[in-house]
Amino acid sequence: MKYKLLLLLFTSLTTIVSAQIQYEELSSDRLGESRQLKIQLPRNYTDNPEKIYPIIVVLDGDYLFEPVAGNVDYYSYWEEMPEAIVVGINQVDTRDTDTYYDEVSYLPIDEGAAFFEFIGLELMPWLDQNYRTSTFRIIVGHDVTANFMNYYLMKEPALFQGYISLSPDLAPEMETRLVARLGASQQKIFYYLATATEDIRILRETIEPLNSQIKLVTNDNLRYYYDNFEGATHYSLVGRAIPKAIEEIFSIYRPISKKDYKEVILKLDGSPYDYLIDKYTIVKNLFGLDDKVRVNDFIAISTAMEKKSDWEGLGKLGQLARKEYPETMLGNYYIALSLEKLGEPKKAMRTYQNAYLLEEVSFLTKDLMLDKADKIKEDFGY
Repeated sequence: MKYKLLLLLFTSLTTIVSAQIQYEELSSDRLGESRQLKIQLPRNYTDNPEKIYPIIVVLDGDYLFEPVAGNVDYYSYWEEMPEAIVVGINQVDTRDTDTYYDEVSYLPIDEGAAFFEFIGLELMPWLDQNYRTSTFRIIVGHDVTANFMNYYLMKEPALFQGYISLSPDLAPEMETRLVARLGASQQKIFYYLATATEDIRILRETIEPLNSQIKLVTNDNLRYYYDNFEGATHYSLVGRAIPKAIEEIFSIYRPISKKDYKEVILKLDGSPYDYLIDKYTIVKNLFGLDDKVRVNDFIAISTAMEKKSDWEGLGKLGQLARKEYPETMLGNYYIALSLEKLGEPKKAMRTYQNAYLLEEVSFLTKDLMLDKADKIKEDFGY
């Protein structure tokens, strides 16, 4: 009986996981052949027909897709990054030709140029046509494919805004070209570079100087991150670098942390409300996402406002909460507390009472709302 239950559970889990992965073959005029793709859709993709998602393109998809897709699913589940569509390109038999570049110009030619155009002119338009994609795109590569993806930075605007470069095998002149482009970019670029102490020596000899040069770049549009993993090899660094890259690139997206609260929000000269609005505006501008403000972020900001006695800001926060979560008592509570502290007890009492008809959320309960209203009634004799 236990065996049958375990088998049923395993089968169910396999079905759930499999439902997230699609296998496609995309016919390419540029390549003169079809390419195999692995596509992981967000868990609730079909349940949110109006929602759009960033795209993460994974080169070396035959072995790099699974670690990237697994981390994306995990981090997005915990809201540490937005849900995203992950697309792996199988290159198991074509890796060398796909990344081929001229020995004089060190730019893609022949099959390399065809693969470059396949991604930009065929794959990305196909994804935009067949899936609900946002404007934010990331590309991931390892050694020769990590070098190849840099060619997309050589044009303005760049096709991708995020680059995860795992132990790149750099072409000659790539260091100079890359540093120049990162310094001149007119769009926001996120660039993550990783090596390890046990990485291939000849690669480290180019990666470390590249890091030194990029760190000298002064461009407000560039967000640069670098890791040198102690004890990792050319292959094991991948497992450590992918989650670190996700954390760095999507740091602004994460929920407000205790560290943010203590070290940033409580020390603000202005209103915490402005911090909240700026945070979600940046997320919208960077990632093309118009997400609702998280309930936990509302609570963090309101707590800071109470500590700072920012009662006017709390009223604005309440109006925003009413807009974002009209079915809950969140907005009414903040508005009522603001009115109470600003000397409008009768209005505050009525607002607390009206909240009784709405849904409870977090620490806010119907009993709490009635207690708040009754306390005002008792104090002022209404």
